[in-house]
Amino acid sequence: MDFAALSEKLKAVSTATLTSVLRNKGLHNTFMHQVAPLAPDAQMVGRAFTLRYIPAREDLDEGPVDNLKDVQRVGIEQVAAGDAFVIDARGDTRAGTMGSILAARLQMRGCAGIVTDGAYRDSPTIAASGLPAYAVAMNAHTNKTIHHPSEIQVPIACGGVAVFPGDILVGDGEGVVVIPTAMAAEVAVEAKEMEEKERFIAEKIRAGASIVGTYPPDEQTLAEYQAWKANQP
Repeated sequence: MDFAALSEKLKAVSTATLTSVLRNKGLHNTFMHQVAPLAPDAQMVGRAFTLRYIPAREDLDEGPVDNLKDVQRVGIEQVAAGDAFVIDARGDTRAGTMGSILAARLQMRGCAGIVTDGAYRDSPTIAASGLPAYAVAMNAHTNKTIHHPSEIQVPIACGGVAVFPGDILVGDGEGVVVIPTAMAAEVAVEAKEMEEKERFIAEKIRAGASIVGTYPPDEQTLAEYQAWKANQP
């Protein structure tokens, strides 16, 4: 399955469903803790392009920013269309990990979204830009008061979840889930099936059915589901 087709399938399902599918496959730590969308209607599917921050140290960041040497700036100019720029900020929200100008550059490069377990500065501007953006907090301080960009395209932690370059990140109004690349296509198919089944169950519950025999479904409910599914357009 090519990335465009995979992206469309993953956009059609919720992060809640995806975490359930991944849990059934033995992956229990896939949803980023406390990482929330700046805009409530955010939706994102992207390949992880990773940046790791370490704590700032004054001798590392003396003088003006050099766009050809600063690891974050170098990474931004390498991001490809469909990538999600994800930043390991160690959960430290005392300064922004980037501001609106760098976010705009990523958006112009076709970036699918930005994710950090830290904060952004210029957060209202980023939220209004239409670029899907996820963070723990907002903070107007510039990044190098707290953070030093150390490495790009290495395994990182973000929101307590391991993220490897190329992993598939899916974001919605609830947050961000990380899917290992090798299982992404299979997860997308299973998640669609799970959502269809849960839509049927939700309709039965709203119609007055008891959860007994319905959630989880017994054999009769599963048979009803198959009949319902066969009649869907």
